[in-house]
Amino acid sequence: MKRILSAAMAFATVGVLAACGSGPAPGNSPAGGGSGGGDGKITMGFSQVGAESGWRTANTTSIKDAAKAADVDLKFSDANGKQENQITAIRSFIQQRVDVIAFSPVVRTGWDAVLLEAKNAKIPVILTDRAVDTKEKDVYKTFLGADFVREGQWAGEWVVKQFASAPGPVNIVQLEGTTGSDPALERSSGFAKAIAVNPNLKVIASQTGDFTRSGGKQVMEAFLKANPDIDMVFAQNDDMALGAMEAIEAAGKKPGQDIKIVAIDATHDGMQALADGKMNFIVECNPLLGPELMDLAKKVVAGEPVAPRVVTPDETFDQQQAAAVLPQRKY
Repeated sequence: MKRILSAAMAFATVGVLAACGSGPAPGNSPAGGGSGGGDGKITMGFSQVGAESGWRTANTTSIKDAAKAADVDLKFSDANGKQENQITAIRSFIQQRVDVIAFSPVVRTGWDAVLLEAKNAKIPVILTDRAVDTKEKDVYKTFLGADFVREGQWAGEWVVKQFASAPGPVNIVQLEGTTGSDPALERSSGFAKAIAVNPNLKVIASQTGDFTRSGGKQVMEAFLKANPDIDMVFAQNDDMALGAMEAIEAAGKKPGQDIKIVAIDATHDGMQALADGKMNFIVECNPLLGPELMDLAKKVVAGEPVAPRVVTPDETFDQQQAAAVLPQRKY
């Protein structure tokens, strides 16, 4: 009877211990969707705009490399430039109960419903590179990226100085980014505000090249046919500027001399063109957001406070500065 009683007590003790350890796995975060494993590894769902430019390719590489280095389980989705693809991807991440969602929005509007779904699922959201307009409250934790208005202003301020002594009108054409996207809207407004101080500076044509080299070339060809007296091009990214260079050369003119070019991004190809004298000025937009994104992700999943807006530092480059730093550039 003693042996039977001892066995029964041991069995009961095991049952109590098993019950004490039956709570959530230690890897499940208080703020996230709870898909983390027992090793504490974070699962991030990331939706990228696409691969429309050299900048975007560098940005994707940075995010993937940083996730690996930070031991973050990355579920990556390429939207191919379509908002509906991003919304589908985000809903898939919600269904998978990832710990955190990050994405770079194709356009600024149309996100209210899916962001509210993530909020209701208690999955924190981080915006990268591009911001959104939303009427819903507290549907994302933070934004990580550049100040696009400032980038446009810096480009415009260089134009103002360059043509300060121009005797007459200066004809400018603008190659815009993807219609409705955050950088296209804000770079346009920043540039317009900067050049408004000189009434001689006139944007005589403005059209989207969709942030692509082929788009920039096609639009620039049309500009040159319609406006033979173009003095300057403002391209809202390097790829469109590189496409415009091809169109200018095909028209028998010298980019950087006959027609000056200002661009934004400072990718390797753009900086090389600047160092070669085929562009005149570039405003940087740093794509290497991966490490900081992983740091922010870990904080929001842990329920730690983060700044609502984290702006990345950028620089500007003229031809001589580009030639000096080009050998050390990481993108």
